[in-house]
Amino acid sequence: MSLSKQAVLEVDISEARPTVRELEDGIELARLPTSEPPKNDLAPDPETLAASTAEDVSRLLDEEAPDGGRQAWLIVGCCTMLCFWFVGTTYSWGVLQGALVADHLAPASTLAFVGSIAVSMLSALAILNSRLFGQIGARPMALAGVAFMSSSQLLAGFATKNVGGLFVTAGVMMGLGVSLCFMVISITPSQYFTRRKGTALGIVYSGGGFGGAVISLALEAGVRNLGVPWTFRLVGFLMLATCVPAAWFVRERFAPSRREFVDWSLFKDLDFVALFVSGVLGTFPLFVPPFFLPLYAASMKLSTTTGAILVCLFNFSSALGRLATGVLSDRLLGPINTLLLVLSITSLSLLVLWPTSVSLGPLIFFVLINGAASGGFFAIMPTVVSTVMGTQRMAVAFGMIVTGWGGGYLMGAPTAGYLLAAFGGSGEGIKAYRPAVFWAGGMALAASAIVAALRWRKSPHWKVKM
Repeated sequence: MSLSKQAVLEVDISEARPTVRELEDGIELARLPTSEPPKNDLAPDPETLAASTAEDVSRLLDEEAPDGGRQAWLIVGCCTMLCFWFVGTTYSWGVLQGALVADHLAPASTLAFVGSIAVSMLSALAILNSRLFGQIGARPMALAGVAFMSSSQLLAGFATKNVGGLFVTAGVMMGLGVSLCFMVISITPSQYFTRRKGTALGIVYSGGGFGGAVISLALEAGVRNLGVPWTFRLVGFLMLATCVPAAWFVRERFAPSRREFVDWSLFKDLDFVALFVSGVLGTFPLFVPPFFLPLYAASMKLSTTTGAILVCLFNFSSALGRLATGVLSDRLLGPINTLLLVLSITSLSLLVLWPTSVSLGPLIFFVLINGAASGGFFAIMPTVVSTVMGTQRMAVAFGMIVTGWGGGYLMGAPTAGYLLAAFGGSGEGIKAYRPAVFWAGGMALAASAIVAALRWRKSPHWKVKM
């Protein structure tokens, strides 16, 4: 009997699940150089062993996530506040851009670069920031991001007569803050949730949509009553007052792997390549509507207030779209299906709805549909990457994917501005916008085709939740 118990005990011990620490140690051992050739020709090479062990770490960490609780929802609330400001401010740049164009500071194609720089730095610094997240943690990164963002707005208030000054303040400095905060809100909530990960990230990103809705109207009222300089400064003061407490309470559940800065082996994974390329193409059209809706409204002989309201509706719909995609992903469609849905809606709205919006009613319908789909893209992408690549590898994989968004962030809206200028500019009426709109819709359609191919590769059965 005693021997039997001992045998059972030995079996139990041998089948015990490894801890995260043991799995991480396995990655290190797999990567250690050796001067002796392997004795078994069939043994896996160190890179393959390290990759499989990293997947085990990711799977174990996902299984141990609390998937709720006071700390988890506190993180969601704090990240939502940060997202409210940095997404809301960048999405509302079109209101300030319209006011600066009216003041004859510079043409729309030039000023669109200011807003584009702010969002393009998010991707340009993504790999560096993913590494930084593992080294210093969420709180220091969030506090540094808030410092850059608030300072950029305060200093931009003194640069409203100088395009170069706006590039440095509202462009570069704001971009530094946005890039730091974006990495924090994309990675940190994912560590606390498994089944409700899409819903949690949807709530976080919906803060940006609601922020854009509120901030766009506030900016229009501020420009009208205070002028552009003091509108910038007011935004800076409000950022300090609300974002510093939120940043202070953000903390990660575990530090992502510090071993990799860029994992080039990911490009051997067709799933990763599909997500990378679809993101590269899909980000080009995303900022065209919010940046150019005020100008489009002016070309329709609508008031500046109406233009600001359109941006507000776009952002409000974006917030609802971010919430809806999270729920759809968790409960009905799955993350890949949801990503395909939002990209398809984005392309169809640009190719069909906007070109036929010759009056206010159809234009509002387009704004609501496109805004929801645009917001859904940003909300679902972290969930897709986390699901496909695993939580432990998300920081590296997501950093590389977001880096690929740089071209779309930087050149998406300016390219639309150049196409608008090439066909006569805003003074030629709404027909001059159509080449830019069709170009944006084509980019979104190409991105949706790549995601459709990824979905088909995973399973040809379209009713499967995935």
